[in-house]
Amino acid sequence: MDKNKVFIIAEAGVNHNGDLVLAKRLIDAAAYAGVDAVKFQTWQTDLIVTKSAEMAEYQQKNTGIQESQYNMLKKLELSYNDFRELKDYCDKKNIMFMSTADEESSADFLNELQNVHKIGSGELTNIPFLRHIAKFKKRVILSTGMGTLCEVEKAVDILIESGLSRDDIILLHVTTMYPTPMEDVNLNAMLTLKNAFKTKVGYSDHTMGIEVPIAAVALGAKVIEKHFTLDRTMEGPDHKASLEPDELKSMVKSIRNIELALGSGIKKPSKSEKKNIKITRKSIVASRPIRKGEIFSQYNLTVKRAGKGIDASRWDEIVGTVAQKDYKENDLI
Repeated sequence: MDKNKVFIIAEAGVNHNGDLVLAKRLIDAAAYAGVDAVKFQTWQTDLIVTKSAEMAEYQQKNTGIQESQYNMLKKLELSYNDFRELKDYCDKKNIMFMSTADEESSADFLNELQNVHKIGSGELTNIPFLRHIAKFKKRVILSTGMGTLCEVEKAVDILIESGLSRDDIILLHVTTMYPTPMEDVNLNAMLTLKNAFKTKVGYSDHTMGIEVPIAAVALGAKVIEKHFTLDRTMEGPDHKASLEPDELKSMVKSIRNIELALGSGIKKPSKSEKKNIKITRKSIVASRPIRKGEIFSQYNLTVKRAGKGIDASRWDEIVGTVAQKDYKENDLI
């Protein structure tokens, strides 16, 4: 991860629908868009959910199906060998592979494949899991969806107590709703996290469109995560709240433009505008004929664009001095 640029994660998540071929096509689309990493989700269904757990309301709405979480997740589950193959494919495409583990066994497996661990919002309060991830001593990106400031504080404290430093932790503000209504984004909460915990921060976006992640970069996000799909009309719980490939590419381009536009923060003339200084700034000229020996004043001087001469910023130096020669109207002083 380059500390001088925003790290953009294309969240494939479960939008592969349990199909390895489709997962590879998602990697192709992410590489086409120019993101830094493509991220999946890794779990063993029997380890993360009971067979009676219900689907979330948004999952029922987005899929049009009412079944158990267990059945839904079982259909979307990929094997560890599948993820090894996806990692190799990412390497060939020159894009970083990432995946979020939803339980400790999968975290152990993924530790062989990645140098950054992403912890999902659902594990924000999962104390043993946080300790397990921290023991790898690798950078952690922690989503904070559904969490209070106190819950985030406890999670950060656990990661630090388990051996990580604040520099190892990136906190992502996120609203865990797919799609997220604009009135629920609360983007300023990202700044609250930054000020409260003195870590790098970012934003994981579930809104429709690309304007909110772009705004997050303008506010100082160092990581942006965004769901994407090959086609929003596909069946599955997350497709409807995802960008399609051309939209993802547009988001990346906009973020890179904002990065350039933010600049160094030093207030000085830019390289491109220096040539316009002489053209647009005004110089001190005679507002009427002035005789030698006459005192310069507001009554015989004015400022106009001239492209040369004494800059208007020196007005107070010139007023009150004596003319050393005769001037015609509009002559440079």
